[in-house]
Amino acid sequence: MNYIDLLLPLFLLYWLMVMVLDRRGTLAKYNITAIGPILMLRTTKGQGFLDWLARYKLFWRTFANIGLPAMLIGMLLMFTFILFIDYSLITSFETQTVPAPSKYNEIRNIFMIPGLNEFIPLYWGAIALLVTLVVHEFAHAILCKVEGIKVKSMGLLLAPIPIGGFAEPDDEQLLGKKEEIVLENGQPPLDPPLPKKLATRTERVRVLAAGVMANFTTSFIAFALFFLLLGSITSVGDVMVTNVIPDSPAQLNGLKLNMILTGINDHNITSATEFLNYANNITPGSTVRLDIIENGVRKEIQLIAEGNNFSRSGVKISVIEGSAADKAGIREGMIIVRIDDTQIKEVNDFVNFMNSTKEEQLIDVYLLSNGSLNASTEVFREIKLGKNPDTKGVKKGFLGLSYSPVGVSHSIGIEIGQFQAKTYLHMLRSIPSLMTGITGWIIIFGLPIFGFAGEGFPGFGGLLLNFYEPTGWLAVFGIGVFWTLNILLWVGWMNLYAGLFNCLPAVPLDGGHVFRDVMISSLSRVFGDGEKVERISNAIVIIFAVMIGLSFIFVTFAPYVAYGF
Repeated sequence: MNYIDLLLPLFLLYWLMVMVLDRRGTLAKYNITAIGPILMLRTTKGQGFLDWLARYKLFWRTFANIGLPAMLIGMLLMFTFILFIDYSLITSFETQTVPAPSKYNEIRNIFMIPGLNEFIPLYWGAIALLVTLVVHEFAHAILCKVEGIKVKSMGLLLAPIPIGGFAEPDDEQLLGKKEEIVLENGQPPLDPPLPKKLATRTERVRVLAAGVMANFTTSFIAFALFFLLLGSITSVGDVMVTNVIPDSPAQLNGLKLNMILTGINDHNITSATEFLNYANNITPGSTVRLDIIENGVRKEIQLIAEGNNFSRSGVKISVIEGSAADKAGIREGMIIVRIDDTQIKEVNDFVNFMNSTKEEQLIDVYLLSNGSLNASTEVFREIKLGKNPDTKGVKKGFLGLSYSPVGVSHSIGIEIGQFQAKTYLHMLRSIPSLMTGITGWIIIFGLPIFGFAGEGFPGFGGLLLNFYEPTGWLAVFGIGVFWTLNILLWVGWMNLYAGLFNCLPAVPLDGGHVFRDVMISSLSRVFGDGEKVERISNAIVIIFAVMIGLSFIFVTFAPYVAYGF
């Protein structure tokens, strides 16, 4: 049983406890409201701090005023994006090219809940989510104070982890909702409450736009710091030990998986091919010194080469979903050693062969089954190449693989693989320069999920962490630099996502309320003020909310309708 299977019974147990405590009145005693399994934790503390911050009225009003056009632009972009996705899916049904169900359609990956969503790491995601909620709701609360609207409470939504935050303004003042009068012995109170100051349309829009503006501002600051710190990271090498042969000189002398090879004897290693070419010339029985890095620590390992100097190389692959390779059944991590009659010993062999192909050409691909150069060979026959998406006017075929060189040296007893660490770091650093066009925005928005080639970039961790180290004055902070980078990445991404999502013109999102006010303001110029304008505006807002809700359902379940559940 994996941890996802364990979460459901634990969640049901938590929900049962919430129901019991709610019926006993225990939650109400501590000013906690239960809405199903969701807990609203309220506090009236911090009012003085909000009043102190709200003293700078001109700054906050300017801040919120800038947020309104930013929200309207985000509203247009997000709604256009939803329409584009819907149109693309409808068209795919007509052409019978509906994408197969994948992890992108799973219900758990729709919700931005760290740990549940497989793209969002639990720890960094939880920190980022908390920051996102706090800055969003705190901005609402500050603008309420600036505009003279009472903030009744602030708090968090738990289920059982934080899934939201809220500032609870006086609804009558902010949205014009009449609060129910509490009867005393069936009679209205002797001293009815004094009329409250109601927010003008401008004041209300400023309060609503402040949350989105706070998210966008936090995202900008986090990403700016992320790319600034990224300049102090360097790659330590591209070649990693992927397998150690049992009872080989490498195993007997302490060489382990995932160590980074940086040198052999007095020769620096910059590629897998370079290492294998050097290893082929090792004299059996000679002493070999390997320069390696293990978990950021540089070491030297000496061993005696065996008499068997045989080496072998190939190209390890990753499969792009929906490609010709994916449809043929080629699996992640397999190693190509031959295509038709062409031997594939290194990346250039593979690239040169693919450059000679054309669309719809049939090829036979020979791969090692379990990702090891000592494995048995599987043959995938008559794979029809697709259209290459990266070329214009060029008819070469597309198999649908990303690749890296691998090799094995039997005299030393290791298999190695190559990861383009320097290239990958350069690609990350180049993102800000792409932000002047649509490409950079698409990359930054999909970075944790799609990465550059469908691999996703959740931050520096796991195997990826082995390839990099901090330099300069940051070197003294060690792994703390990578922790900081991870937090900044997720704070930036979560706030960008939350800001854009809240721009959607659908109540109860902030964008829905702003959209309603903009509609009333626009229609009033034509029909004048009155109930008719409000009815029309409310109807339009409801239609948009229903459209957006149905769109999310359609995008989620359309692939399952086409292929079955």
